[in-house]
Amino acid sequence: TVSTLWHTLSKYLFPTTTYHFNSGGDPESIPDLAYEDLRNFYRTHYHPSNAVFMTYGDIPAYDHQKKFEEHALCRFEKLGSEISVPDEKRYCAQVNVEESYALDETDTEGKTHVVLGWLLGNSTDTREQIRAHLLSSILLENGASPLRHALETSDLGSAPSPLCGIDDSSREITFICGLEGSEPGHAEEVEKLILDVLSEVAEKGVPQEQIEAALHQIELSQREISGDGHPYGLQLILHAIPHAIHRGDPVSALDIDPVLDEIREEIRDPEFSKNLVRELLLENVHRVRLTLKPDTELSARRMLAERKRLAAIRASLTEEEKQEIVERARLLALRQAQQDDPEILPKVGIADVPPKLSAPAGSKETAGSLPATYFSQGTNGLVYQQILTELPDLEENLLDLLPCYTSCLTELGCGGRSYLENQSLQSSVTGGIHSYTSVRGRIDDVQAVRGYFILSGKALSRNHANLSGLMQDTLLSPDFSETGRIREIIAQERASREQSVTGQGHSLAMTAAASGMSPASALSHRLGGLAGIRSLKALDDSLEDGKTLENLAESFEEIHRAILATPRQMLLIGEEEHRDSMLRDLCAKWKDAGAGKESAFSRPESRNDVRQIWVANTQVNFCAKAYPTVPIEHPHAAALAVLGGFLRNGYLHRAIREQGGAYGGGAGQDSDIAAFRFFSYRDPRVAGTLEDFDKSIEWLLESKHEWRQVEEAILGVISSLDKPGSPAGEAKQAFHNALYGRTLEQRQRFRERVLKVNLEDLLEVGRTYLTPEKASIAVITSQATLDSVGDLGLEICKL
Repeated sequence: TVSTLWHTLSKYLFPTTTYHFNSGGDPESIPDLAYEDLRNFYRTHYHPSNAVFMTYGDIPAYDHQKKFEEHALCRFEKLGSEISVPDEKRYCAQVNVEESYALDETDTEGKTHVVLGWLLGNSTDTREQIRAHLLSSILLENGASPLRHALETSDLGSAPSPLCGIDDSSREITFICGLEGSEPGHAEEVEKLILDVLSEVAEKGVPQEQIEAALHQIELSQREISGDGHPYGLQLILHAIPHAIHRGDPVSALDIDPVLDEIREEIRDPEFSKNLVRELLLENVHRVRLTLKPDTELSARRMLAERKRLAAIRASLTEEEKQEIVERARLLALRQAQQDDPEILPKVGIADVPPKLSAPAGSKETAGSLPATYFSQGTNGLVYQQILTELPDLEENLLDLLPCYTSCLTELGCGGRSYLENQSLQSSVTGGIHSYTSVRGRIDDVQAVRGYFILSGKALSRNHANLSGLMQDTLLSPDFSETGRIREIIAQERASREQSVTGQGHSLAMTAAASGMSPASALSHRLGGLAGIRSLKALDDSLEDGKTLENLAESFEEIHRAILATPRQMLLIGEEEHRDSMLRDLCAKWKDAGAGKESAFSRPESRNDVRQIWVANTQVNFCAKAYPTVPIEHPHAAALAVLGGFLRNGYLHRAIREQGGAYGGGAGQDSDIAAFRFFSYRDPRVAGTLEDFDKSIEWLLESKHEWRQVEEAILGVISSLDKPGSPAGEAKQAFHNALYGRTLEQRQRFRERVLKVNLEDLLEVGRTYLTPEKASIAVITSQATLDSVGDLGLEICKL
C-alpha cells in the first residue's frame, strides 16, 4: 500500500517529467512494450555517455580513469545528445484527487490514506536541500513537533502517514504529510488540520530551541560515520550521486558545513521559521491532496481485465506470430540456462583472503557501581552509550507485550517531564534513544538461550552528560501513566508493522517457517513475526476500552520492575580523548546503582514442524522452506553457510528470479537458530517456487559442479564475515557477539572452517539435513491467490 501511495502521489506531483511513471514498470503497460523500444532505450540511457563513475578510497583518480578508458570507454562513441530531467511544470492551483488501491479484505473501515504533497526546489541546490530538511525536522521530527503532534493526536486517522517528511532523491524535492487509517470523507478535515498548523507556525513561529534542535540533528547526521548497512564510502557515494546524475556539484552534497554555518546565522532571526513555512509551503501552490481509499474488488477487476486483454492479443495473432513467440521463448530459456564466462570479470580467490579476522577490543571499566566496557573508536566526535540488563523471566502474557513495552519506553515522559518535554530534550541534546531486546542460543546448543534488554543512545561528545542523564531518567523513572500517548504509539506501531509485510515478507516467511526449530526462532515469530503482527492488531483493537488501556500500562510497569531488578552493565564507545570525561559523567550518575539479582530467563525447548500459509493484503507472494540443522560451533555449520550461496548462485537465482519472475530468491544457514532456509521475494508463484527449492537440492546432489562455484560461495561467506562496519557498529557487534559466546576466537575458528570447505562437504550436508521429511513451510499470499491455488495442504492462518 505504501508503494502504491507513493507512486500515485508522484503521478500527480510530477505531471510531465519521468517521475510521473512507476520506475519499476506498470504491469498494465508491459504488453505495450515493443522489443525494439526496449533496445533503443537501453542503447541511449545505458550508454557510457549517460553514466556517472564515482569511487571512494585512496587510489589516485588518474589510475581509475585509465582503467575506465582501457576496459570500457574506448569501445564506445560519445552520444550526440544529453539525457536530462527538466524542471517540472508548476501548477497554478492545488490539485485534489481520489484514487483506489486493492484491498483483499472485506472490512474497509479505517483503511484510507489522506496525504498532502508539495514540490519544492532542486535537490542539486545544497542550500535548498538543507532548508527543506530543516523545515521537515521543525514540523515532524518528534511528538513535540507541531505538525507531528497534530497528526499523532488527531481522531481523523490512526497514525501519521509513512510518507511524512522530505524526499530528495529526485531532481526536485518533495515534502509530504498526512494520515493513514482514515476515511475518504475526512480528506477536507485532514487538509484543514495540516494547513491550520502551518498557518499557526507562519504566524507565531516555533520556539528558538526547537529550531536549534532541528539544526542539531542535521549536524549530527552529517558528522556520524555510519556504514553498518552499506560501507561508509558507498553511503557517501549514494548520498552524492543524485547531485552528479542531475549535473550538480556532488562535493557540495558532502561538505555542507559552509551552508550549515550560513543557516546557523539565519535562524537567529525570529522570523526565520515563519518565513520558511510561508515560502516553501503556504505560498507554494504546487500542492496535491491525495485520498487513496481501499477497493475490495479492484484486484479481481484487474485480473479479469488482464486475462481479457491477453486473450484478445492471443486471438489477434497469426499462426506465424504464435510460432515466433514460441521460438523466442525457447531461445530465452536457452540463454537463461547458458553459463556466462566467469573470466570476463575481475576475480579474487581464496589465496587473496587475509588469514585473520580483525575486530575492535574493549577495555573493562567501572561506571559508578556498574561494570562497563569502553571501546576507543574513531567516531568523529560522537559518543555512544548502552545500558544492558539481563532479561528477566516473565509471565507469558507479559512476554507477549515486550515489543510494545520497548516501543513505548523511550517515547514517554520521564524524570518528571511530560513526553512532549522529553521529546524536545531528546532532539536537542541526543541523536536518539531507543530500547530493544535480544535473545540468542548458545554456540553449541540453540535450545539453551539467554536474553538482554538494551537501552541505547548517542550524542555529540559535548552532550554526553546530557545523554547520560536522559538515559538514566528513561530507565529509572518512565511515566507509564501517559495512557493517551501509549495508545498513539501502539496505533502507529500497528500501522508500521502491517506495512512491513510487503517490504519484509521474505524475512517474515522465513521466520515463520523456522519458528519450530529453536526457542529463539519461536520467540522471534511470536513477538516480531507474523504471529506478533496478528497479536499487535488484536491488542490495538482492544484498547478502545479505557480499562484495557489502563491494564496495559500496569503490565508495562510490571515488566519494567522486573527489568530493573536484574544485573546491569554498560557499553561505551567514543574517541580515546573522551574516555575519562565519559566515565566521570557516568560515575556521578550511577554511584549507587545496586547489583541486581541474577536473571532466570529461559524458554522451553522447541523442535516441531511448521506448515502454514498466511493470508495478508498483498499482491505478491513470499515463500519459505526451512530445515533443522546445527549451531555455529558444530563442524557442519561452515559447509551449510557456504551451501546457501552455492545454491543461490548456481540454481535458485536463475530458477526463481530469471525464470520464475520473482524479485529475488535464495537460501542460507542461520546458525543462531540452527536452521537452513530457502526464500523467495515478491513472487508471482507459490507451488512452482516450493518445487524449485526442492529441485535445487536435486541439482546439488545429482549435477556435476566446478570448484569455481564452491570458491565463489566461500568468498561470499568470508565477505559477510569480514564486511567493514562503522567504527561504532563494529564495536557494538564485537561486544554483543561476546555476550553470547561469539568471541573473536570462536569467529576466527568458524572462518577457518569456511575457508576449508570443499564440494564433498556440501554434498554431505545436503544429504544429511535437506531431506523432504524435515522441511517446514511458510507462505504469505493473498486471499485471491489462495482461492486460485488452494491451501497446498498447509494450515491457513489469517493475518
